[in-house]
Formats: sequence, C-alpha cells, structure tokens
Amino acid sequence: MQLFKTTTLLAALLFAGLSQAAELRVLTHASFAVAKPLLAEFEKQNGVKLSIIKAGDAGEMVNKLILTRANPIADVVYGIDNTLIGKAEAAGVLLPMSDKGGVVSLPGAVSIDYGYVTLNYDKAWFAKKQLPLPKTLDDLTRPAYKDLLVVENPATSSPGLAFLLSTISAMGEAKAMAFWGKLRDNGVKVSKGWTEAYYTDFSRNGGARPIVVSYATSPAAEVFYSKEKLTASPTGNLLLPGAVFQQVEGAALVKGGKEAALARKFVEFLRSDAVQKDIPTSMWMYPVQPGTALDPVFQHAEKPTAHTTPDSRQIAAKTTAWVGKWTRIVLKSGQ
Repeated sequence: MQLFKTTTLLAALLFAGLSQAAELRVLTHASFAVAKPLLAEFEKQNGVKLSIIKAGDAGEMVNKLILTRANPIADVVYGIDNTLIGKAEAAGVLLPMSDKGGVVSLPGAVSIDYGYVTLNYDKAWFAKKQLPLPKTLDDLTRPAYKDLLVVENPATSSPGLAFLLSTISAMGEAKAMAFWGKLRDNGVKVSKGWTEAYYTDFSRNGGARPIVVSYATSPAAEVFYSKEKLTASPTGNLLLPGAVFQQVEGAALVKGGKEAALARKFVEFLRSDAVQKDIPTSMWMYPVQPGTALDPVFQHAEKPTAHTTPDSRQIAAKTTAWVGKWTRIVLKSGQ
C-alpha cells in the first residue's frame, strides 16, 4: 500500500511539473498567421506553451500595450511597425532591441517583414466602365473619379495611417491636407479598418468602390486564394507618386514581461529561415532575411520601386497632430 501511495505521489508530481510548463504570451495584430506546425516546433524545442493574443489592428494592439503597462498582458509583441514604434517607445512599454541586419530595419525593435501600403483597383470595373486609370493622386479629386475611392481611418487603421503619411511625405503637410479636403468633396469613403474597406466596400468583393487602400501584395493574394485557380489577378496596383508607403513590421520584448529569455528566443524564431520563408504566403509581407525565396505567385505582386515614407521619429513626433487635422478636414469633426 505504501509503495502504491509513493508511486501515485510521484506520478502526480510529474504531471504537475508537465502541466506547469512556462507560458509565453505573444501579443500580435489580427493578421498574424505563422504556420501552426512551426509554432508547435518552437514549443517543443523550448518546452513552452505559446499563448497568442490577437489584438485587432496594429494601432489597437499598441494602445492595449500602453493601457496595460502597469500589469503587462504579454511578454513579447509582434507586428509593431514604423508608424507605431515611436508611440510605443515614448510610452515606455518596450525593452529596446537592436535590429539583426536585414533588407530593412526598424529602430528600437527587430525587423521581421516589410511591405507596401498602396492603392489597389478592380480591373473588371474599370474595363466595364472604360474609364482610364488615374495617373496622379490629384486625378482622384476630379469629377470622373467621384465616389470611387475607399480609405481606412488613420486614427484606427495602420494602412489608413500609412497612406496618410505617404501623402504628407510627398506633398508636405499643407498641400496634403488640401488634397484630402478635395478628396472629401469628391466623395471619398472612410472605413474603420482594412477588412471593412477591402471585403465590404471594394467592388471586387461586392462593394461600390473600385479603388481601395490596401497592399502591393494583395493582387498576388487574390490569385493564391482563388477557388477557380486564376492565372492573372483580378486586381492591380496603382503605384501613384505619393501613394506608396513602406511598412516595416517588427518584434520586441514587452517591458515588465515575465519570460524575457523565452521572448528573445521567439524573436529569433521569427527571423529563422523557416518562418521567413512562410511569411510571404501567410501574412503577405516580404521577409527581411536576404536571399529568402518567394513563392512564384509573387509575380502578381508588382513591387514598388519608390515610396514616400517619413522617418519613424518624425512619425512619432507629428502623427497625433496630423491625424487630428485630417479628422477635422475629412470627417469634419471638432470644427
């Protein structure tokens, strides 16, 4: 009987030890989609249980970090980008990290991937209407393009903010705000976020707007996910001067997090060859590790050769004022 009790106790202790494996809390935006087998392999190799906390848009994610800084809800964050890193640093919610050397960099964090926010258009809509594509941003303020554009609100959406920043970087603040006033008068629609703009308002998906602020890789994603196995994308990029923003996403340790050592390993994991190769067709961004092969479907993603992207420090210093002014002009709020 004593042997039975001792064996039972040892088994209980062993089970308790296994059930108390370290938990690593990873805060991400809603688009985080690293393949589950890769995440499982990380857990196995490091004896850890990953808790992936999706916090909506990247802007919402950073706001949650700031609101919970007294009692952090995560140990590591992925998806913080060059539109938001300055805000996070100013709030003191991150432990500064040095970048690891890649195609692009993100001061204060480790760059993981990058992409381009730009305008997409519905090819079939323009062909049916026999309307020439706009050649400049100013064209979008003309009567021929009235009620054709949907953008995301820069106060609630990272691509919306990126697009606003690209116009300011290209035109200067005064001219950019005047341009946005003209867009308002020409019927621009403002959606809360990318999902609503792309899957509800964009004409490709049943909406009424044939031009949408999205990503330069979106046309490739349309082919990749097509049920009819398309060989050409139904959408294209409008890489207009002043309409392309280079977005760099990164990962960083959360200040006050409980598992700093494991968090650093997770950041290294995101820069591993396997994850970098997975990123293009899971999150539709470009990997930062030089020489990483891209899926052939990326032939449908016209990669911009130029962009107008402010410095991340300038973004941090002026975004609040810029978004406030944009809101007053475009949404006529606070006037």
